[in-house]
Amino acid sequence: MTIADVLQEKGHRVVRVRETDSVRAAVGKLAEHRIGAVVVEDAWMKPAGIFSERDFLNAVATRGAAVLDLPVGALMSHSLISCRSKDRVDDAMAAMTQARIRHLPVIDGGDLVGIVSIGDLVKHRLDEKALEANVLLDLARMRA
Repeated sequence: MTIADVLQEKGHRVVRVRETDSVRAAVGKLAEHRIGAVVVEDAWMKPAGIFSERDFLNAVATRGAAVLDLPVGALMSHSLISCRSKDRVDDAMAAMTQARIRHLPVIDGGDLVGIVSIGDLVKHRLDEKALEANVLLDLARMRA
C-alpha cells in the first residue's frame, strides 16, 4: 500500500501557516482543527518547515509563555522530512520512526499534496490487516 492510498481515504487537506504568523495563531489552528502539526510556508507559499505540538511545548518549557508572540518561523522544525504519494506506507513509517517524528508532509513534484500522521498510517495498516483476516475467514468458511 502507498501513501496515495492513505490520502485517498483521509483526504488531501493540509492546514498551513506562514513563517511570519505568530505562534499564538499556529497553536490556535492546532486546537481548532484538532491536529498535532501544521506545515509552515515561506513567502513564496512553499513548505519551509513544520510546527508541531512538541515544538510548542519544548519552547514553552524553556522560554515561557512569551513564545506565543514570536513568529512561528522561530520555533518550527526547519529540517522538513517528507514523503511522496507513491512511497510505501512501511517506508514512511520507518522514516518517521527513525527521525522520531509524527507527521510527514507529502510532496509530489515540489507541490504539497497532503500530510500523514503516524496515527493515519497505523489506522491504514490496521484496516488492511482486518480486511486480510476477513478474507481468510471467508475462505475458511467456504472450505468447511
